[in-house]
Amino acid sequence: MTIDQLDARLISLLAAEPRIGVLECSRRLAVARGTVQARLDRLAARGVITGYGPDIDPSALGYDVTAFVTLQIRQVGGHVPVADRLALIPEVLEAHTITGGDDMLCRVVARSNADLQRVIDLIVDVQGVMRTSSVIALDTPVPYRTMPLVSAAGA
Repeated sequence: MTIDQLDARLISLLAAEPRIGVLECSRRLAVARGTVQARLDRLAARGVITGYGPDIDPSALGYDVTAFVTLQIRQVGGHVPVADRLALIPEVLEAHTITGGDDMLCRVVARSNADLQRVIDLIVDVQGVMRTSSVIALDTPVPYRTMPLVSAAGA
């Protein structure tokens, strides 16, 4: 699935100024308002644009520790029941099934290192989780990003 240069410019504009309206987008991109709305609708329908909500910084909410936790899970029940239970833990921001020696990778946040132990204990208590291993992130020199992909796809 590809996007064209106008799609890339529209996405870039919305990423830079998420509160901008459709009319202002059309003015800045020098295209009709209907074109902008149709492009947005199409991009959303194709799953390219998945949200318009504000980005939240967990550290601004008091969650200063980010960690990555790998899980080994019992193969009998599979990963779906484990993922469903992990989703009930607010500090679990993401969970991915992975290849290799472990079965899942979670990005979690905590208020402190001691609080991280509480979060890991909650994860270990999930039925189906056999073992965990964790690493604490010290810094995020390259934060989650998608705009380089948009630029490349729209070129």
